[in-house]
Amino acid sequence: MIGEATVAPRALPPGRQHVTGALRAEWVKLRSVRSTFWSVLATVVAGVGLCLIVTFSHAANWSHDGVIERALFDPTSVSLTGLLFGQLSVGVLGVLVMSAEYGTGTIRATLAAVPRRPVVLGAKVVVFGALAFVVSEAVAFAAFWIGQAVLSGHTPTATLSDPSSLRAVVGGGLYLTVLGLFALGLATIIRHTAGAIFTFVALLLILPLVVAAFPASFGHPIGRYLPAVIGSAMTTTKTVGHPDFLPSFPPWQGFGLLCAYAAVSLGVGGVLMVRRDP
Repeated sequence: MIGEATVAPRALPPGRQHVTGALRAEWVKLRSVRSTFWSVLATVVAGVGLCLIVTFSHAANWSHDGVIERALFDPTSVSLTGLLFGQLSVGVLGVLVMSAEYGTGTIRATLAAVPRRPVVLGAKVVVFGALAFVVSEAVAFAAFWIGQAVLSGHTPTATLSDPSSLRAVVGGGLYLTVLGLFALGLATIIRHTAGAIFTFVALLLILPLVVAAFPASFGHPIGRYLPAVIGSAMTTTKTVGHPDFLPSFPPWQGFGLLCAYAAVSLGVGGVLMVRRDP
């Protein structure tokens, strides 16, 4: 009506709209695809299922173990054994978060909705990182508590009141999270699901076997930089490792190196994402 004041709706800054919308869109995509469910399920099965198998085995055979085996026994690490297999499912999900859109061509629709490509990548990192962190930490704590319950009365056990055990459990979840982000960065660089998964598996599982085959004077200085060796160090409380294992950095120092790997892969992927066509 004439004479009435019209109040214009308050508009949000365009950048804020893009960021919020990108986060919501990535969350919808992540929770609506079947690969997310199966990857999370595989992480839980690996983390808890293998924990049960390994801890039951140690509990049954403890009376037959020798002095060396008992000295090297680490109840925390034994409970977290499944995390080193769950890293595969977390990594594969990290790859699919990016590569699946390139494979199906839906990345064009995503970039049409949010033209600022760093915002798209950042939204994927935040949403996937949050999910990976929650799932990984939940599996790590569940595996620890279940494992210690199985070992109780048969072998020495650990509690979270021990700072080294708490560090190993929390560190195990952080390791899986950052490893998943590293895989997401690889997928951003390679843009092909099979190629990115092969590269991830080769760096994680095949490269340590190759390095271990070299003489110790050459293999040990290189092996400590490998993600799998860093993960093993983060999920154990023993300061002296098994002689068959590659030497490693201290847990948090190795974790910092792993974060650098993830940052580099995401940074390179972000630059290439801006420069290349969809």
